[in-house]
Amino acid sequence: MTLVVAVDFGSTFTKAVAVDIGSGELVARAEHRTTIDTDVMDGWNACRVALEDVDRSVKKAEVLACSSAGGGLRIGVVGNEELVTAEAGKRVALSSGGRVVAVVNGGLTATTQKELRKDRPDVVLLLGGTDGGNSAVLLKAAQTLAKYTWRKPVVVAGNIDAWDEIREILTEAAVPHVLADNVVPEIGVFAPDSARAAIREMFLAHVIGGKNLSRDPAFASMIRAATPDVVLRGVEVLAGLHGDVAVVDIGGATTDVHSVIELDPEDANLGREVVATHPVTRTVEGDLGMRWSAVPVVAAGAEAGLIANVDAVRAAAERRHDDPSFLPHDQQEASYDETLASVAATVALRRHAGRQRIVFGPGGRVIERSGKDLREVDLLVGSGGVLRHNPPEVAARILGSIEMNAQEEGWLVPQRAEVCVDSDYVLAAVGLLADDEPKAAEGLAAHIHGTGARGH
Repeated sequence: MTLVVAVDFGSTFTKAVAVDIGSGELVARAEHRTTIDTDVMDGWNACRVALEDVDRSVKKAEVLACSSAGGGLRIGVVGNEELVTAEAGKRVALSSGGRVVAVVNGGLTATTQKELRKDRPDVVLLLGGTDGGNSAVLLKAAQTLAKYTWRKPVVVAGNIDAWDEIREILTEAAVPHVLADNVVPEIGVFAPDSARAAIREMFLAHVIGGKNLSRDPAFASMIRAATPDVVLRGVEVLAGLHGDVAVVDIGGATTDVHSVIELDPEDANLGREVVATHPVTRTVEGDLGMRWSAVPVVAAGAEAGLIANVDAVRAAAERRHDDPSFLPHDQQEASYDETLASVAATVALRRHAGRQRIVFGPGGRVIERSGKDLREVDLLVGSGGVLRHNPPEVAARILGSIEMNAQEEGWLVPQRAEVCVDSDYVLAAVGLLADDEPKAAEGLAAHIHGTGARGH
């Protein structure tokens, strides 16, 4: 048996699993608090000792890793128009595993570059113009970055006709950059793959070392990508096995949703949308979380009519916000956690999927749809501590609540999907293994499907 070890340096915990390359069998797992206060490799070394206690051959195993430690990947988006390039940029940034910390519309000026600098992005995604169209705004943005000695890495993914001139501008000013294909080569088309790869390249080349997370050079050599980028790749593997898949990850500060579906040709360009829907999507809801963002969860749940006893749940949310390490000490507090998790998962999936409604106009009955239709998703996977650390029936209730009233209200969320939980937190490992060890990735993905709230 030959092993490979997959490590996720998370913002709170470092998780590691040892996997049999031949079968994808989960051989051992370990986790330790992420040692951001000393050196992140301290936490990994503790995990490695625990893995070696289970199987000594871990010592010889190849190690693959991803990271969201130190705040993860912060991305600033600079585009022409909010409804086209800026929106496309946000989608690319999220699907690349980044957190969007700034969006600048209308190009870049002396004033807006100062504002952008205050938001401290690790990478700037520079967009503008369709291929063959007007490149003036894109060029002006590059000139502004050069003039004000921008030193953070830049990914240029706008009008490719401006490549040569932009390369010359940024190279002469010593601005680190990489050129990618246009994410909106024409109106109604969304092509993120080249930009995603370029952001990953910049993350590895500039961001990991720049965060000063470790003095050990082995850390940088282990990292393959940002954790959310890797998780989305893991969801793609799951989709290859099970069909359309959605994953909702309920965290302390955010709730992330990943989806991979086969698009209906009629839905690929949704009516008024100028940036087409994409099969592979990630969204991050920064106001929906179990601890740091618990209070906004109550506001969102009350607005949607998802919470009956609003005052009591709000008080519980405030306790969790004030003490993020809070753990329920009785059944009542556990029920508040379940309510917060149900609301976070439901609202996050509604925002990710969108809604449809029937409109009656001069031409008769018309169905208007905005977002990504997840109603026929085959597999819904839950992740996050509130799901992993509670009994299966709790996870089943939380994930089952997502489809309540969805059909009557027009939400395009999963309905009648099979539900399971990533109980051993291996989705990131699946993504890390996917390209180099596809058989192991598939075997490990099957393990996820077999450990659920409502498995086979």
